[in-house]
Amino acid sequence: MNAPGQVAFGKSKPRPVQKLDWRNYIVYFAFIGVLIYFSISLFDDGFVSTDNLLNIARQTAMISIMGVAMTFVISTGEIDLSVGSTTALASLTAALAIQSGFGMLGGLVAGLGTGLIVGLINGLLITRFVIPSFLVTLGMMGIVKGMAMWVTDTAPVPIINSAFNFLFGSGDIGSVPILLVWTLLATVAAHILLRKTSFGRQTLATGGNESAARFSGVKTHRIKLMVFLGTGLAAGFAGILYAGRMHAGRYTFGDGDELSVIAAVILGGTSLFGGVGTVIGTLIGSLMIGTINNGLIIMGLDVSQQMMIKGLIIILAVAFGKKAMKN
Repeated sequence: MNAPGQVAFGKSKPRPVQKLDWRNYIVYFAFIGVLIYFSISLFDDGFVSTDNLLNIARQTAMISIMGVAMTFVISTGEIDLSVGSTTALASLTAALAIQSGFGMLGGLVAGLGTGLIVGLINGLLITRFVIPSFLVTLGMMGIVKGMAMWVTDTAPVPIINSAFNFLFGSGDIGSVPILLVWTLLATVAAHILLRKTSFGRQTLATGGNESAARFSGVKTHRIKLMVFLGTGLAAGFAGILYAGRMHAGRYTFGDGDELSVIAAVILGGTSLFGGVGTVIGTLIGSLMIGTINNGLIIMGLDVSQQMMIKGLIIILAVAFGKKAMKN
């Protein structure tokens, strides 16, 4: 028998078994359920064909890439509504640079530079002037959209550079679309950045409790500036991918993408209140939205019915997602 204050070596209390909370994985269950439903109901219509599934990957690539960047923004408790319009302007600046003789590299620099400039302005207004990100990016959405319409007087700008079109949109590596390759590269890089680096930990800390993070030595304003630069860069790259896939730059690219991007992030399990983020969940959320879009189109539903069903599915998924609620 041990004396008071002594510890009995070799004896330890068993650790409590943590129960698996299925609500943390709602997006995965929902995605599998949607996939099974459409696979059965639309089997004869070719939904499960390789071509159609790869087409879903192509259609969701730009949303997924912007989504993994938006994960960082929402994880800090902020939001960026300007990504859709930035995509359109970036596609046009990239196309104009190529058309002016600067080649593929010039188009890449112009498109990415456009996104970085928009992201920098957003970040500075939010961090230096302490203006809510919702208002800043809402205003920037209108400004950038107007610029995209004005710069070419709403006319499309064709791209005849075959190397650019192949590498940034319409190409395939074997049977794998190049857009899927870019999506996977962006997802892996963002996942490592969020989970394995100090920047990722500081991003989540900023969203979890900004005051506590600041007192702990985290430069929260710099973190927020960096995440807005990230969404600007991602939106610029998405514009390049739109241009490469459609062989042109157009002011209509990215219309409504900001809502799809935010929906994919929230569906994936990132908390709208900040502090919780998951890049893999965002990718699955994006694929689920793309799958729903594709399935409803094959079913022959009109646009109004598609909007109602997609909205209902999103609301139900978020309602059951524990991570979408503030703890």
